[in-house]
Amino acid sequence: MLDWRPSSLLRLIYPRGVFRMDPSDHSVYLTFDDGPVPEVTPWVLELLDGYGVKATFFLVGDNVRKYPGLLEELVGRGHGVGNHSFNHVHGNSIGDAEYIDNIRKCDTYFRTSLFRPPHAIMRRSVYHSILPDYKIVFFDVLTRDYSSNLSGQDVLDNVIRYTRDGSIIVFHDSIRSKKNLEYALPKAIEWLSAEGYQFKVL
Repeated sequence: MLDWRPSSLLRLIYPRGVFRMDPSDHSVYLTFDDGPVPEVTPWVLELLDGYGVKATFFLVGDNVRKYPGLLEELVGRGHGVGNHSFNHVHGNSIGDAEYIDNIRKCDTYFRTSLFRPPHAIMRRSVYHSILPDYKIVFFDVLTRDYSSNLSGQDVLDNVIRYTRDGSIIVFHDSIRSKKNLEYALPKAIEWLSAEGYQFKVL
């Protein structure tokens, strides 16, 4: 089970993965997984615009296939994009070749040098195979906004408790996360701004 912050074991398994940016820079990197979806992503984009914040979206290729206009909109607003596989595949559920093909299929809908494995899981053999082509991005703070066992305040508290200089913070622009996200995201941005953090794109 993933903790709020990745374990030292995860860092050892993926030594060239990106878990945190410059710890001497008073900045944070908001990231959003699992979109784009029309029920949530447009709201996130409007909210980010309202605060003048840019973020990085790790997109599921099949969602981009279904909603190409959302990709155009978020890129047009100056946000970064990353590959989150075509079908949000679990790294231990399929063979290496099929998993890599799923990543490559996502590439046919948009190109990026960033990849975040769904569930933060992939075999080391896959990790080594894709390293030449992708910067593999994990996280420093997992908000767990998708959890039905957490309230929006819990999600906000996770941001406040675990964020530090250089943190890569994971939210989700998904239907599952919608309720917690709508509560926690604006308050998190306001708290981070009040703490003097700068918002940067990966």
